Amino acid sequence: MGRVINVNGTGKERNTLTRGIVAALRELMKQIEPNAHSYDLVAYIGLSLLAINANIEQSVVAWEKRDYWVKADRFRMEWSWAGALGKDMLSALNSSDWSKIALSAAKVGQKLNNVKVTERSRIGTPWIGAWEKYQSEKL
Repeated sequence: MGRVINVNGTGKERNTLTRGIVAALRELMKQIEPNAHSYDLVAYIGLSLLAINANIEQSVVAWEKRDYWVKADRFRMEWSWAGALGKDMLSALNSSDWSKIALSAAKVGQKLNNVKVTERSRIGTPWIGAWEKYQSEKL
């Protein structure tokens, strides 16, 4: 029997989430005033950043098994910002502090400036319903 290969690994999930975040940031920058759509966008960005932060440890487990400690630590440092900015965005969203949200969104945009998302990408609109999902998880 051959090896079982998981094609939906954490790297693929992280790439999908980062592309979704970039698309959501673009959509958020088009907003003139905060509305229900804005809440969905910000909640999606925050939840996605927290999901990226959660799968960092899963990504480095294989490297640490092979004693690639430096590579694992470098990867952790490269993505250490994700959890902090995700928490910042969600806490600002709870208090409706849109200036802090804009500042956090700009920081996320700077971190993900090398992620390419075309207008024809198949990302769709994964942020629809993110605000309700966040509200239900928060309880």
